[in-house]
Amino acid sequence: MTPRNMARLGGLALTTALMTGVAAPAFAGSFYLQEQSVRGAGRAFSGEAADRGVGSMWWNPASIARSGREVSVGLHAIRIDSEVKNAGSYLTYPGGLDAPVRNPRNTEVDPIESGLVPNFAFATPIGDRFAVGVSVAAPYNFTTKYEQGSFARYDALTSELRSGDASLTVAYQVNDWLDVGAGLNAQFVKAKLTSAMPNLSPLLPDGSNSLEGDGWDFGWNVGAQVHKGPWDFGLSYRSKIEHELEGDVTVAGLLGPLAGANVSTGGKASFNTPWFASASVRYAVNDKLTLNAQVNRIGWSEFDAITVEYTGGGDVIHQNYKDVTTGAIGLDYALSDKTTLRAGVGYDPTPTRDSLRTARIPDADRWLFSVGGSTEVTEGVTFDAGLTYIAFSDSTIHDDRTFYAGTPAAVTSHLRGEAEGSALVASFGARWAF
Repeated sequence: MTPRNMARLGGLALTTALMTGVAAPAFAGSFYLQEQSVRGAGRAFSGEAADRGVGSMWWNPASIARSGREVSVGLHAIRIDSEVKNAGSYLTYPGGLDAPVRNPRNTEVDPIESGLVPNFAFATPIGDRFAVGVSVAAPYNFTTKYEQGSFARYDALTSELRSGDASLTVAYQVNDWLDVGAGLNAQFVKAKLTSAMPNLSPLLPDGSNSLEGDGWDFGWNVGAQVHKGPWDFGLSYRSKIEHELEGDVTVAGLLGPLAGANVSTGGKASFNTPWFASASVRYAVNDKLTLNAQVNRIGWSEFDAITVEYTGGGDVIHQNYKDVTTGAIGLDYALSDKTTLRAGVGYDPTPTRDSLRTARIPDADRWLFSVGGSTEVTEGVTFDAGLTYIAFSDSTIHDDRTFYAGTPAAVTSHLRGEAEGSALVASFGARWAF
């Protein structure tokens, strides 16, 4: 192989490594965690944009305009049961030779790890009409891990994403029925991602690539609420965030003609996470029963491509996510002056396309079924709890990835799999009005 081709091969290997690494944080939005309110969890997040108080601030900044001084803390324990199975994955080697993935682990049990999601919010009035608030949330957190010998290893081994979102919010009572609000978000993302790389023969051991990166990026949100008699209406919009991760890329273990592609260097990747638009309504049927409904339009088409840059080159990787509409209905029932029960049902379709679904995020359409409640244990102190069962539709994993494209050494991985699963979320929290 000529030095020119070797240099090209090295650049292409690096591009592949960055593509593989950045896919997970960008995809994290398809595993976006709604668990930003324990109160909301009890009704499948069906009335958040229209409800008042600090517990709804993530969904609508106008919610704190009349809430008084209030603190909310929450913790959501997520238990995921999942299974991913091989459905005939294979590789195409130079010369057109097709071969099944060597020594595959054909069934992966619970590759999506369970975890804890915390959130905190505080709001206080400023004068008669203004209020300010701060919140800390973790909207994009997940981990997927596959065994070293997994059939999915050329797409993903480890995908770890951690995020923290800090928000500053201002709200204003325009008059006795209209509230408005706005907020600024600072979001930190940290990722560690690994996968295998094929050598030029199925008889050779795999190479590997990894990426560790992080970055701070910023967005904004606005909202309004109308309160008329038994009706509460809410509209809100959360902007897309233009993310940029900077970190270290390592490619190792490539043999023979590919050995020159082993590299350890810095790189960065840019992508957009989606905007969120929410519309919600709450109707107080009587003193005890309140009905809730919410529709969210999520602009996943903003995540259309990943732009990769590194020393000596770059690439644009198209993703083709689609916008989706989610929805939920639910109810609140005041059992007494101090205790409220809740229930709700929600639907959340996946933005991923069947022809482009990867093992890093084996996402699927999902149904949410929730129950919960609140009780005031002492003046101003309320405990919240919720329990949500999430049923994931069976999904097909399909991804064709070419390594060393444009060279005589090109190897294409054809990932074929099936995924199924469910989740249980137990939410606990407290609100303190003072």
